[in-house]
Amino acid sequence: MTGKSGYLEFSQEGDFILAGVFSITSTRIYLYPDFTDIPQDICSKWNHRELRFARTVIFTIAEINRNPKLLPGITLGYRLYNGCGSENLIRAAIEALNGESCSGQMIGLLGHSSSGISQYINYILSSLSVSHLSTCACLSNKKIYPTFFRTVPSDFFQVTGLLELMKYFDWRWVGFVYSLEMYSLEGTETFLKLSKQYSICVEYLIKYTRTKRMDKIVETLKSSTSNVIVLFMGLSYTEDFLSRIEDYSITGKQFIGSESWITQTKLTSAERMSILQGAMGFAIPESEIVKGVWADIFGCTFTPSKTSAMCTGSEDLLSIPNNYAAFTDLRTESNVYNAVYSFAYALHSLLQCKNGLNPTTGKACVSQSQLLEHLHNVNFTTSTGDRVFFDKNGDPASRYDLVNWQIGENGSAEIVNIGVYDTSLPEGANLQVLNSKITWSGGNNKAVRSVCREPCPPGTRKAINKNRPVCCFDCLKCPEGTISNQTDSLDCMACPPEFWSNENKVKCISKPTEYLSYKEIMGTLLTIFSCIGVFLSLLVFIIFFTHKETPIVRANNSELSFLLLFSLILCFLCSLTFIGRPSEWSCMLRHTAFGIAFVLCIACVLGKTMLVLLAFRATLPGNNMMRRFGPLQQRLTVVMITSVQVVICTLWLSSNPPIPKKNMKYYKEKIILECAVGSAVGFWAVLGYIGCLALLCFMLAFLARKLPDSFNEAKLITFSMLIFCAVWITFIPAYVSSPGKFTVAVEIFAILASSFGLLICIFVPKCYIIIFRPEQNSKKHVTAKVQTRTS
Repeated sequence: MTGKSGYLEFSQEGDFILAGVFSITSTRIYLYPDFTDIPQDICSKWNHRELRFARTVIFTIAEINRNPKLLPGITLGYRLYNGCGSENLIRAAIEALNGESCSGQMIGLLGHSSSGISQYINYILSSLSVSHLSTCACLSNKKIYPTFFRTVPSDFFQVTGLLELMKYFDWRWVGFVYSLEMYSLEGTETFLKLSKQYSICVEYLIKYTRTKRMDKIVETLKSSTSNVIVLFMGLSYTEDFLSRIEDYSITGKQFIGSESWITQTKLTSAERMSILQGAMGFAIPESEIVKGVWADIFGCTFTPSKTSAMCTGSEDLLSIPNNYAAFTDLRTESNVYNAVYSFAYALHSLLQCKNGLNPTTGKACVSQSQLLEHLHNVNFTTSTGDRVFFDKNGDPASRYDLVNWQIGENGSAEIVNIGVYDTSLPEGANLQVLNSKITWSGGNNKAVRSVCREPCPPGTRKAINKNRPVCCFDCLKCPEGTISNQTDSLDCMACPPEFWSNENKVKCISKPTEYLSYKEIMGTLLTIFSCIGVFLSLLVFIIFFTHKETPIVRANNSELSFLLLFSLILCFLCSLTFIGRPSEWSCMLRHTAFGIAFVLCIACVLGKTMLVLLAFRATLPGNNMMRRFGPLQQRLTVVMITSVQVVICTLWLSSNPPIPKKNMKYYKEKIILECAVGSAVGFWAVLGYIGCLALLCFMLAFLARKLPDSFNEAKLITFSMLIFCAVWITFIPAYVSSPGKFTVAVEIFAILASSFGLLICIFVPKCYIIIFRPEQNSKKHVTAKVQTRTS
């Protein structure tokens, strides 16, 4: 490993020496003269960027030595080594660090540009080094690389910035191309690990090698649904990839480049510009160091001087190699500049201490272990305005320029700053983009869309598909009664109890209320039948009143008949209180009015039934029951029977009366407005009392059905009470099982049916005789059959 030397390219003596390792020549050629000697290798083909790095070191050290305040009385020297291939670079590093002495003492190592080479050098030699371009996140591990520092941000932050950029433009579905070099492998691993936190998915992952068939790669790129391609490779691999892909028509794709190549305009050609136009990526921030390097190369100055000519900025670049003269983009060179200055400031801090002097020479004898501590604590601002410091991992402040490839007026490629990514800014403001300055791929006037699935619109929720990437989610419509009013909502929110989701499931609206209304058909029909019942009852009342002196009316107590008709009118009218929006008064009135009216009605029927039984019992010898059940007793009976119901209703209303209620249990999508019975005991006591009276009346009428009456009123009462009981017996299950307004409709129907049954069965036959058979409306005809049956 140490058998070969001679890698030194540039050197200058000084009190303290900075070593640097660069790949100034990048192509390695092996020589095999015969099989008796050790094979030799030579390096050829200049790497002009690495040469610029070396020249930047020379320029910076010269600037430091001219500064009387930074290292007063001390000169800084340099030894810059060149090597191609990892073994030669490690040999060069060993050669640079050998032979330390107190005269011209080696204090540290600059470089290398490659993360892999920096890993080898620091792992093998553990030398104090500051790199200007080794970006691998792995080098931040201080347990493995305790003496490594860098002035370029870690790729971890570059990848984070790329993900923030994709999030900013909502590029959730991307393709990724990488190579087998450490820079690319580490960056790819970090990208794949962090992409899940940003909900960004990789559709395909292409491992590019120089021997891989391009037709398969092109087929993947063209057939993919993602419109964003991340090209995370080193400069040489990127150059090779673009040179091979330029023969294919790749359109409609937005390229995102890594820092290693995104500012390298030398990649351009007429064919590649159609691919790279609009490409974006993060670059090391620009620095004013370009003026200093320009002045150093051309021997001029930008400030008035008696010894040097003024720089005009139009010096002839053709006098030097073109790539070496690419001084319009000195982003990385500023990192080299800062690396040299970080050593100078650490040395300045260390030399403030008076201890540690060499007793022979009287000069400070500095060890790398002492310098390491001070290097950790450097914090300065360069003449170009860059602030330099290191965190606990030896990393600098992470700041990038966001750049965009654009075509200039002369058709050449231009790298335009369109934003910045700075991790020192508050969270959420790290990425700042100037959208107005962006040129998009293909000359489009807006960003491409690159999503596996468009965002779920309001009214739906995201559902992860286990068989596909997380970005390829499903959008499920929110269930009834839930909403989502945001894009890409993870859950649907349930509406409050009195609200329901609208048709699009984007907002909660008040639930429609349902009650039996006069405006709907069913309510209208029931109202009409109620009014018909009232009209017929009044008509019968009028007929009976105009014929009140006739035998058929006077028979069986006309007073009870009129009272019965009045109660039937009340029954028909109380059904109207069940229709319309429930209120406190209507809820209390409907049940109490119904209960009292029906008890009054049945009390009258019961009185008539008892009168029939007593009337014919009175024809028996020695029976004087009719005298004991006269008109006064009949009125008292009706009043007593009705009073019991009045007491029940009073107790019900005073304890726990019926109240309006919003029933939201039966239907989820609407509110049933109904009257809660309040006290269930009171409600069923009212119905039970009516049922007992009806059953008693039915039994008495049944017993009197064969009594000799020309009009057989007992049979009519029996039949009417049979209808009444049948209606109310069927009412109970129908009432319990009917939903919403149909519950009320069933109750109204039962009221109307039983009322019509009483009206028709008891009064229609008599009205028929009064109107159509007046000859039968005589005392003779009424008593004729009685005499026949009693003889």
